[in-house]
Amino acid sequence: MNYRQLGRTGIQVSEIGFGAWGIGGAIRGSISYGPTDDQESREALKRAFEKGITFYDTADLYGYGHSERLIGETFQSKRDQVVIASKVGRLDQDGAQDFSPVHIRRSLDESLKRLKTDYLDLYQLHDPPMKLLEDAPEICETLRSLKQTGAIRAWGISLKEPADGVAAITKFRCDAVQVNFNMIDQRIIAMGLLQCCREEGVGLVSRTPLCFGFLTGEYSAAMQFDAHDHRGRWSTAQRELWANANQAFAELKRREKESLAQQALRYCLSYAEVSTVIPGMLRAKEVDDNIDASRLGPLEDHERDTIESIYKSATFFVKK
Repeated sequence: MNYRQLGRTGIQVSEIGFGAWGIGGAIRGSISYGPTDDQESREALKRAFEKGITFYDTADLYGYGHSERLIGETFQSKRDQVVIASKVGRLDQDGAQDFSPVHIRRSLDESLKRLKTDYLDLYQLHDPPMKLLEDAPEICETLRSLKQTGAIRAWGISLKEPADGVAAITKFRCDAVQVNFNMIDQRIIAMGLLQCCREEGVGLVSRTPLCFGFLTGEYSAAMQFDAHDHRGRWSTAQRELWANANQAFAELKRREKESLAQQALRYCLSYAEVSTVIPGMLRAKEVDDNIDASRLGPLEDHERDTIESIYKSATFFVKK
């Protein structure tokens, strides 16, 4: 496993992190990737640690705290060896939010209890509207205060849209941003977010590097998803574009035995501005597959250029 810096925070993270949305399961009707087996989730977390993954990204919303509990139970005795990031502000899967200082502080206390720790390495606002942060400066001030007291080591913003990224950094001076970035969603490049992170020394956490699994080549548009799997809520037309996306990159050569998932992860890691990528992992086998992307290293410049060229000439999102 290779390691990178999370911007200028002084926090070192594994370049492949553990996206922990999925292990929250379907607790209380939670929507993620469907029902899970807690024993499998624990084994996946343990395997990740054994393989060198140190960065674990969760949220109080994931399984309404269940994802945090599993991480806390697994790493209580290894707390000083892992970097834990969580989020606050989203109350349910239907869009309800609360970013008030009172809620932030209360939610942090609850997250710390579930995670069995007395501090968080990274605390992120969960998809906040930029206008709200402008109108209510006390939100970001609360996070700065928590950082000063040592309750959190750094704070960030998990962006709802890549277009919010530059404002999140330049207006609110956060330490890190989390954003969608993958072979078929390169909006952060055109929007200048990569450049902004580099110039401002801000950490960048790349989520959905496998586009909800569709870049693995294992899912078709016709696949039936569990009622608690968010992928079943996307339109058939959108799922078809994602499922067929790998065909657009068919000309790309892969190393011997390299999987499509590994190639997709290596693409994200080809950018030095990316601190870590966080594919969702539910089972130990998925951990093993993803880990090898770090061993293989970033793509060559010409390979990255080819992917960017294909992206610019193709359509991967249903036009609204």
